[in-house]
Amino acid sequence: MRIVLADDERLFRAALAALLESRGHRVTAQVGDADALRAAVARTVPDLAVIDIRMPPTKRLEGLQAAVDIRKSHRGIGLLLLSQSVQVTHLAELTASDVRGVGYLLKERVADEHFLDTVGRIADGECEFDQEVLGLLLNATRRRGGLAGLSRRELEVLGLMAQGLTNPAIADQLVVTVKTVETHVGSIFRRLDLPDESEGEYHRRVLAVLTYLQSRDC
Repeated sequence: MRIVLADDERLFRAALAALLESRGHRVTAQVGDADALRAAVARTVPDLAVIDIRMPPTKRLEGLQAAVDIRKSHRGIGLLLLSQSVQVTHLAELTASDVRGVGYLLKERVADEHFLDTVGRIADGECEFDQEVLGLLLNATRRRGGLAGLSRRELEVLGLMAQGLTNPAIADQLVVTVKTVETHVGSIFRRLDLPDESEGEYHRRVLAVLTYLQSRDC
C-alpha cells in the first residue's frame, strides 16, 4: 500500500516508516504538521494516511481536523488516527456519513502485530477503534441516554460491531453462537429504529455504528 505518515515526532515517524516498509508498504511522504499532511495527500493520493491527532502549531487537534478535511475531499483514502490519549472531539464529524476506512488507536498499540493488521483492514475499508475509545463513548452514551433503549449485551455487541467485527467474530469474542449474535444485531436495528429501506445488512451495520459514535456530543 501507499501510505502517508503525519507525526511531528521525527524519530517515531521514522520508526513507523521502517516498520511499514519492512512489510512491503511504500511510504510516499513523511510530514510533521497538518498543512504538510493535506499537501502530501493531495500530491500523492495514498491508500492510507496514518495521522497523529496532536500536531503543530498548537499540538491540540490539528491532526484530527486535517483528517476531517481529508475525509471530505478524498473519500477513498483510509484514515488511521494515532494518539497518546483518548480524544473524541471531531470524531462524529469524521464519521458523519460512513465509518468505513476509519481507525483510531493509541500509540502504545503501534509496536504490536495488531497495528499492522489494523493498517490492512482500514485500507480495505473496514473500521477499527481502540477499546479505550469505545469505552469512553459507551460510558458517555449511557450517561446521556443516547442508547438507552439497548440492553447491556446489545451495547456490547454494538461496540464490537464498531470495531469492524463480523457476526462470527463477535460470537467468538463473547463465547456465544452466531445465531445469538444475529438475534442481538436484529434487536439493535429495531431498537435504533433504522429505516427498512437501508441498502442491505452491511449498510444497516454502518448506520448502527454511526448512531453509536454520534450519540456523544463531540
